[in-house]
Amino acid sequence: MTQTAHTSTSPGKQMLSEQVYARLRDAIMRGDYAPGDALKPQDLAKEQGVSLAVVREALVRVVGEGIADRLPNRGFAVPAFSDRRWQEIAEARRTIEPVVLRMSIERGDVDWEARVRAAHHRLARTQAYVPEEGEYYSGAWSEAHRVFHRTLLEGCGNSVLLETFDRMWTASELARRWSAHHIPDRDHVGEHRRLEEAALARDADTAAEVLTQHITHTAAGLTGCTHREPAKEA
Repeated sequence: MTQTAHTSTSPGKQMLSEQVYARLRDAIMRGDYAPGDALKPQDLAKEQGVSLAVVREALVRVVGEGIADRLPNRGFAVPAFSDRRWQEIAEARRTIEPVVLRMSIERGDVDWEARVRAAHHRLARTQAYVPEEGEYYSGAWSEAHRVFHRTLLEGCGNSVLLETFDRMWTASELARRWSAHHIPDRDHVGEHRRLEEAALARDADTAAEVLTQHITHTAAGLTGCTHREPAKEA
């Protein structure tokens, strides 16, 4: 009886690839690499003491998340400020999320209201910037921010729409971090508070308008940005 060749990745290699991916993703999100910086597999392999194969697996994953590009010459790089994708994602979010928010306000029950209030409370009480985490806002704030926005939409009860939100959110996370630097006086606290208040007041028109403006402000933070300095929060 002929044995089937074993082609699956070994647990050890898979774990190593996961570690390299996590470190690379965190470094990009922290601002260790400036927009447009090359991500050289050979250098990364040497720095992390792993094989090129492991590094390439990690790079393919960050490309899939939209926080790195695979270049025509088979190289890798952090996306540029001017990349059209950021405005396209913002356009998609402005088209879809206000509609889903309206559905959520119409369909959401008391439990949804409680979750929205709790998610906003956690966001408001989470420290946005932690010096030891680098140039961008903290991982804890980033997660609280994501949960708040997703909770607002969860009342819609449509898993396909929520999965669409998840994909767009992941793809735009790096742009959010860059944008925050270019609008240092932006009132994030006030914008989120108004979103919560309108949603809980079941004022769909106001909530949709505030959310649209919220997304537009983020996209505007990247308009005309051409320099390559890492983002830094005030």
